[in-house]
Amino acid sequence: MASLFLNMVKEEWRIHSTMFGSLNFALFPVLIFGIAFMGTFLLPLISTSLPGGELVIIIHASYLMFGFMICAFGLIGNEIMSRQFGEASLLAYAARILPLDGRYILSIFVIKDILYYFVFWILPLGAGFLLGSLFTGIPAFISLKLMLTVTLSFMTGVAFCFLFSSLYERSQPALILLLVLSGAGILLGFLLTGINPAQFFPPLLTFTRFSLEMLIFSLAGIIIPFVLALLLFSPETTSRSSEHPDLMKPMLRFFSGISHPSLVVKDLLDLWRSGILVGQMIFSFIIPLLIIWFFLSLLIGIIAPIQVFCTFAAVTGIIASTMYTWLSISYNPGFYAMLPVRISSVIKSKILCFTLLQPVPAYIIVIMALVSGNTAYLLPVLVLTFSLSYFGLSVTIRLTGLTPNEMLYHVRVMGLFLLLIGSAVSIFTAVSFTNPWYALSSAVLFIPAYYFVRTGCRRWESLDEKNKDEIEIAPIS
Repeated sequence: MASLFLNMVKEEWRIHSTMFGSLNFALFPVLIFGIAFMGTFLLPLISTSLPGGELVIIIHASYLMFGFMICAFGLIGNEIMSRQFGEASLLAYAARILPLDGRYILSIFVIKDILYYFVFWILPLGAGFLLGSLFTGIPAFISLKLMLTVTLSFMTGVAFCFLFSSLYERSQPALILLLVLSGAGILLGFLLTGINPAQFFPPLLTFTRFSLEMLIFSLAGIIIPFVLALLLFSPETTSRSSEHPDLMKPMLRFFSGISHPSLVVKDLLDLWRSGILVGQMIFSFIIPLLIIWFFLSLLIGIIAPIQVFCTFAAVTGIIASTMYTWLSISYNPGFYAMLPVRISSVIKSKILCFTLLQPVPAYIIVIMALVSGNTAYLLPVLVLTFSLSYFGLSVTIRLTGLTPNEMLYHVRVMGLFLLLIGSAVSIFTAVSFTNPWYALSSAVLFIPAYYFVRTGCRRWESLDEKNKDEIEIAPIS
């Protein structure tokens, strides 16, 4: 067990250090520690508009969502490995060639994921908050309790995502049916009782009513779905062959009126055939947004329902901007190096693909407007969503080009990204709180978005030309 665990940890480190750089990835926890430490001193200012209890709800929801999104990598990890590193795969997919049971390998993989991301994401947050609490007078017990319950939230997200992904591998229709029935049951229970089910989230209850019984209840909420995931898991389902009809020619005719149709069609087919589109749409978009909606609903009574809806729209816009990473997740410069294709053309084609995916967040906003009774403000809320989505896209392009999954772990890049996105979200969410119709002013974000895309294309184009020139003048060894 120890040998397999250590090899999986080495594998995880080598993947990240190869993709992001050893120093940049190693400094990432330092960035989180610094943000948590400085944020502790801002708590008195934040509490004037957002009570501490509601901030705790948002933190727990964020780490629950983070657990889901981290685990979603397991659905496409094999695809990413083969695209980035050639004939390579994860140890988690090696049940056929190792003399070990597939469920045993999966168990070690889950334990590795939890401990690995605890060290890199959760421990720095807790340590920064704990150190800051020594200067601000916050009891150390609260800091330690927050670290514990945030870890439980993360583990809950991982456990349920593994359960859903195991069911996804068994039968995609069964997973969709389960999600629909679960969602309908939760909605019916809410309509009949008026009680938000997010109030019964075990880690949150453990924080607010800490006791041994609550802790056991939280652990049960992690162990039960994980055991079910192991029972459903089979290494035989991780490898399947499929045949696809030739869709290239008909899709090229359909998209003949746009620029770079071949690149757009290639990306769309790549998303569909690899399974990234369906898997990421479910595990990295729809489910995280549902989690955020239920937890934000707990703020009703503290802030107005329309303000909760505007906050949800802003979050939807930011998460929608990450669709660009789906399109770039399998990008390999070697595929385009020998082709007469400019980097700016590839970026623009991905922007077009990104635009074709934007009806999905629009549908989510429309459905939530109908559910929450805020259809009167649908127009400004949609404008807020799309403005933040395209602004996030433009910032990502300017800072990371075609490699957002690699560059965003660079400490300086992540710092600038958080500063720009955080400023936009804070300003226009506050404006929408004053009057929902003022959210229309967020359309001004398309101006800097256009500037960031234009300068980003020029920047990455020049870097690509520079790299080509260096290759041409390099002596042949």
